[in-house]
Amino acid sequence: QVQLVESGGGLVQAGGSLRLSCAASGRTFSNYIMGWFRQAPGKEREFVATVSRNGGTTTYTDSVKGRFTISRDNAKDTVYLQMNNLKPEDTAVYYCAAGASYYGDYRSSLAYDYWGQGTQVTVSS
Repeated sequence: QVQLVESGGGLVQAGGSLRLSCAASGRTFSNYIMGWFRQAPGKEREFVATVSRNGGTTTYTDSVKGRFTISRDNAKDTVYLQMNNLKPEDTAVYYCAAGASYYGDYRSSLAYDYWGQGTQVTVSS
């Protein structure tokens, strides 16, 4: 089992920044690919970003490219999501996830085995 705890959400004005953190415990953190997803009210959960086991490869959904940065610190068992130039449409509950598989589409929630409880991000216009 892997336990994931997100933090760093909050209320911010459009154009502002937030940094989300997700602390992992329970298993060897570096064995897992890590991802961030989000879910807005009335919408399905959607992929935001993913980072490879060693942090060397990152992938983003088009709407956040150039604004969000995913990173990980395997010494601290933590994954981060730096969010800059936030927009009202970024408002959602943000979830981190850990995936053990070495195969599959890491933009899909099906590739992930463990999920955090989520943290609310609200961007006001």
